[in-house]
Amino acid sequence: VQLQASGGGLVQAGDSLRLSCAVSGGTFNSYPMGWFRQAPGKEREFVAAISVSGLRTDYADSVKGRFTISRDYAKNTVYLQMNSLKPEDTANYYCARVARYGPPWRGDYWGQGTLVTVSS
Repeated sequence: VQLQASGGGLVQAGDSLRLSCAVSGGTFNSYPMGWFRQAPGKEREFVAAISVSGLRTDYADSVKGRFTISRDYAKNTVYLQMNSLKPEDTANYYCARVARYGPPWRGDYWGQGTLVTVSS
């Protein structure tokens, strides 16, 4: 399974970004997917997850109401729409295939990170 994340960049506080994660080499429709992030000097943390069906989503409290995760089965792609970005959202963002849906959130296949930098 290969995951290719893209869409990061440098934005100002209050701006929006959409991250994409293209999945290949596996059965995209059979696994929950998630986004995680790691800020400089901090541990990687859970951001959002979406179930196999796409009907269930979960978010970290810090992004709830601002971020939206979605998946496109035709394109084998997972998205993270990030609105009202804050400087504390600055991090490398990673998409992952989630081992099972539910906390503790763990990925078993990971993409490379895409850097999001939010200036104040």
